[in-house]
Amino acid sequence: MKFVNQAIPKLDGAALTGGKGVYTEDMVPRDCLVVQVLRSPHAHARIKSIRKDAASRVPGISCILTWEDVPQIRYTLAGQSYPEPSPYDRYILERTVRYVGDPVAIVAGRDKDCVAKAMGMIQVKYDILEPVLDFETALDNPIVVHSEDDYFHHFDIGGDQKRNLVSSGCDADGDVDAAMAACDVVVDQTYYTKANAQAMMETFRTYTYLDHNRRLNVVSSTQVPFHCRRTIAHALGLPKNMVRVVKPRIGGGFGAKQTLVSELFPALVTLRTGKPAKIVYTRKESFQASNSRHQMRVHVKVGAMKDGTIKAVDMHALSNAGAYGEHASTTIGLVGHKSIPLYARQADFRFSWDVVYTNTMAAGAFRGYGATQGCFAMESAMNELAEKLNMDPAQLRLMNLPHVGENMAAYYNEPLTSCKLPQCIERGMEMIGWKEKYPCVKVDDHRVRGVGMAVTMQGSGISAIDTASVTIKLNDDGYYTLMIGATDMGTGCDTILAQMAAEILNCPMDRITVDGVDTDHSPFDTGSYASSTTYVTGMAVVKACTELNEKIAAEGARRLNIHPERAEFDGDKVYDRTNPENAITLDKLAQDLVVGEGTQWLTATASHCSPTSPPPFMAGFAEVEVDLETGETKVVDYVGVVDCGTVINKNLARVQAEGGIAQGIGMALLEDINYDPKGQMVNSTFMTYKIPSRTDLPEIRVEFQESYEPNGPFGAKSIGEVVINTPSPAIAQAVYNATGVRVRSLPITAEKILMGQES
Repeated sequence: MKFVNQAIPKLDGAALTGGKGVYTEDMVPRDCLVVQVLRSPHAHARIKSIRKDAASRVPGISCILTWEDVPQIRYTLAGQSYPEPSPYDRYILERTVRYVGDPVAIVAGRDKDCVAKAMGMIQVKYDILEPVLDFETALDNPIVVHSEDDYFHHFDIGGDQKRNLVSSGCDADGDVDAAMAACDVVVDQTYYTKANAQAMMETFRTYTYLDHNRRLNVVSSTQVPFHCRRTIAHALGLPKNMVRVVKPRIGGGFGAKQTLVSELFPALVTLRTGKPAKIVYTRKESFQASNSRHQMRVHVKVGAMKDGTIKAVDMHALSNAGAYGEHASTTIGLVGHKSIPLYARQADFRFSWDVVYTNTMAAGAFRGYGATQGCFAMESAMNELAEKLNMDPAQLRLMNLPHVGENMAAYYNEPLTSCKLPQCIERGMEMIGWKEKYPCVKVDDHRVRGVGMAVTMQGSGISAIDTASVTIKLNDDGYYTLMIGATDMGTGCDTILAQMAAEILNCPMDRITVDGVDTDHSPFDTGSYASSTTYVTGMAVVKACTELNEKIAAEGARRLNIHPERAEFDGDKVYDRTNPENAITLDKLAQDLVVGEGTQWLTATASHCSPTSPPPFMAGFAEVEVDLETGETKVVDYVGVVDCGTVINKNLARVQAEGGIAQGIGMALLEDINYDPKGQMVNSTFMTYKIPSRTDLPEIRVEFQESYEPNGPFGAKSIGEVVINTPSPAIAQAVYNATGVRVRSLPITAEKILMGQES
């Protein structure tokens, strides 16, 4: 292949390195109103009154909006396909506030100074209520987070808001209790993960204006433009044709921007004033008033025979939705459905779950989307099982993995059509030096190096739901415009999709322009989430470009006066197979198409929705060095070996893997969101919320074991999320091998290691 499976530089690489990238705030006109949100200082309260008259008289203030001034329509901020499985539990502004940071009033003015002055003059009286902050005590707590009667959801997701229950359920196969009782060895443990922040470089920001037709135009840093348009129209009570959403370049998302966070506030101001309006979240707002990974407690019970055959898996997950339930009912499913299938080939299994409301900031989507939490718990339990069995943890995994051609009962009963996970494990062992280093090596009298491992799987889009459409157009200059609805958020999907188009159209990459996303003009796409773009949108590109190839050949045949079956298109010209001298160049054909009668230009549009979600796989190996006197832990080497099917772009896939592993290392060792007794987040800046810098990271070594996925474009599967899952359990195991201390709650800190040694 000329372009697919090659290390093609990113299309926008030169613009980014040259500082010429255009982001949302770069598009804002100078006379734009500045919007800020007055937020609740209380975790749970009822607004008794708001006095804004004095604040409204501040020079430069255009409007101040409270719950009395905005539509009272229940909606969800989750960027999901309609009808969303998330509960409709929000108003834009409401008299009840449910976490510190909940919106109370929207203030708009000519500049930041006048807005800040006005915000300080708004007088709000609260009836302060007792909050529920501990998610382990939230279910059936006398403090009810959502008591409203117009609470709504499209599906029965096992919820009861009067019990603080967002959703619940159980998925099982076989008699788990009987199988567990018959096992020789059982591991029964509970694991905890925190509400990590996505910490993308570009905070949330949106710019809105009315066009000449009085339509609301929303320019926003969002992963989900089409879902965004639908939700904005619903929440504001507008016809959908009166809303247009444009996505410029995104400065990172990692799932945070699959939730509508900033869009509605300037939209309301623009509708009220008729003026352009913008909102730019501060870093503190992005920490305190957006969304995060779901905090979870995962209980795992695994039973095996003496030879290592796993016969029973029982998992229960408790998830903290925070104050609102967007993504809560869907994130929880991946906890079990993306971890149990690795070990349920010969085992009975049960996966049950509860998701609860608390008076903390709402959780949402974060790279890995629940699979990350499930992987930490399941893989940690597998490492503990290996120790009980006195087996090498790599060998334990190798003997229990699913086989290609089998249906995976714990993975929605989908067939496994491609898998190189055994090869990933074996290659990872070689790269890390597993046989020489396992379980540990003493460096000196107080430093020990340990190694640990984990494996994981994810998915490729949401089966039978995620849909992507693509239009490819031949222009009059012989170049192509590829119009997509998928959103490149720095991942390089524009480049990857252009590679696929160039491969099929047999043309240089510079002949293809990838158009930005505009809901007025782009074909529909559910957006960039659930590891869907390469697999789902990629297949739409393959279909559309194949169709355009055929149309170009047919149109060339007509102009050459030959039967279409004799026409061949080689990317530069259409020619007669039986007489290659009889040909018309693509340039000439394109120019002729826009002159006179007949077809004015050639386009092709195709859509794709996959009935399955083929899982990518990964094996991760960590080597850590622990100072036994201080508990200080450093990852000195990390190896990741990935099966994502055919690697479309080797450069971009490697960067994705390295970045995901780096985030996973941060989750394992550093990132720690906490609340004080009044519900105030205490880790709301980069001074108090630590993410790994380059000096905190080891050499991250990545290789690929390429399988061929028959349902994917050129055999490809996804890579975006699977790469974040393995660091936490692998590092936890490496720490145990070095110190003898099991840390089952993240992050793994020096204090936990030292306290474990003392006990």
